[in-house]
Amino acid sequence: MSMRSTTALSLIAGLLLGAGTAAVIAAEGDKVEMPAWLAEKTASLPKAKREFLLSDDGQGFASRPELLWKRFENKSPAQIEAYIDGMMDVLAAKKYQPGKDMAAIPLDTSDADFNEWKTRRPQAWNPAREPGPIQINRYVSNWNAGIKTFAGAPIALTPEDLKAGKVDVAIVGAPLDMGSGFRGAKDGPAYMRMTSGMGGIDMYTMVNPSAELNIVDYGDIAVDNMSTERTMGHVREMVAEIARTGAIPFIVGGDHSLEYSDIAGLADVHGKGSFGVVHFDSHYDAGKGGEHFITHGAPVYRAVKEGHVLGKNYIQVGLRGAWPGPEGFEWMRANGVRYHAMPEVEKSGWPAVMERALKEAREGGKKLYISFDVDVLDPAYIGGTGTPVPGGLTMREALPIVRRLCAENEIIGFEIVEVAPRLDNSYRTPLNANYIMHACLTGVAMRKKGIRQVGYLADLTTEHGADDPKVIKAQKPEKPVADLTRAPPEPKERR
Repeated sequence: MSMRSTTALSLIAGLLLGAGTAAVIAAEGDKVEMPAWLAEKTASLPKAKREFLLSDDGQGFASRPELLWKRFENKSPAQIEAYIDGMMDVLAAKKYQPGKDMAAIPLDTSDADFNEWKTRRPQAWNPAREPGPIQINRYVSNWNAGIKTFAGAPIALTPEDLKAGKVDVAIVGAPLDMGSGFRGAKDGPAYMRMTSGMGGIDMYTMVNPSAELNIVDYGDIAVDNMSTERTMGHVREMVAEIARTGAIPFIVGGDHSLEYSDIAGLADVHGKGSFGVVHFDSHYDAGKGGEHFITHGAPVYRAVKEGHVLGKNYIQVGLRGAWPGPEGFEWMRANGVRYHAMPEVEKSGWPAVMERALKEAREGGKKLYISFDVDVLDPAYIGGTGTPVPGGLTMREALPIVRRLCAENEIIGFEIVEVAPRLDNSYRTPLNANYIMHACLTGVAMRKKGIRQVGYLADLTTEHGADDPKVIKAQKPEKPVADLTRAPPEPKERR
């Protein structure tokens, strides 16, 4: 059954029944016509059933009216009525039925361990120490040994650690895995810690985020992977906890349900409607139907509906595939959401679309949050994700726009979600995800260094300088190196 708008259609034209006459119903500028032969066959049916057949609910049983009418070509009036009865029964059966259906999953609030999953370890249980980030490696180099952390950074456990360390960026895992029908995203934080790519110099700008920023690994946020809804509140608290210290939260998911709690947590600190969001995704994630409060397909709708972000401050990048249909794009237009779907890229080319999105993000100088669902990338680059869609961005396209967004705007948060490494039998999913994170860290570091040039790239790596007289003059001949491919000379005879 195709997805259709749930908006009720107003019946503004009666059914015109009879041989040679088409029945017509108009609603919101659209018109559905029943062919004359079907109007004749259904003339004896009760009015309610005829109206249902032309209603939004009835039309929802086929992608277009012609396909629905085709089902009735060889049916008698009685068979058509029975078919309509079946359609109406299906719709009724799908609805919540009081006394029969469970309205909510009950929790045993009398359980002594009800909140054990998010209860924090008392500081009195730990050895006394001065607040601040903690180095947990015994070696000077933390890249080849020791306990793996995000970007090889020290760890922090409390807001006091973040404040004492004057932390710029706190990277925190959120291994939520219940907001999606596809399991595996809970492994994202662990695999990304174990894989390289998040630290080191950025050759495009010759900026090393780890050298310019105070970065820490803030551990993982506790999640209840039996309840996405229950998890949302605690994630929201933790994101706000980081933001209140002045550090920028970088959240590593976990599925995309997290966007709702992450944005809400930032709104608690920065104020509702005070910042914009750039949402990279192959799906628009503003689904408003369904029986659950929040899923990985609904965070945008939830964040806009509750006013955490204004629709006009949302920018969507990379949409493609089979969802949403027209109703989704109509919802975005009605709420002022700007979108750059892959059809626009096909029409105008990626460079033009990227510049449009970057310009829109800079409008008004507002603060910015970035939500990066890795399925915006083509599956050739990210095989380990639950809902891959072909025809996505390449890494060469994704890295510059992320780096520039984070350099050209005041970033208040960043998330990368839907990394499901076990769905990928190689290392490229966590590796590429780390490089996306590194691109944003580079942008934040550039801004801290005062590099504000739009589209900045380092001269050192974009020009080899062979034609520059100053470079030529400064060059000195290299000392000759022994030719190791020749046999050594015969030793002289001793006299």
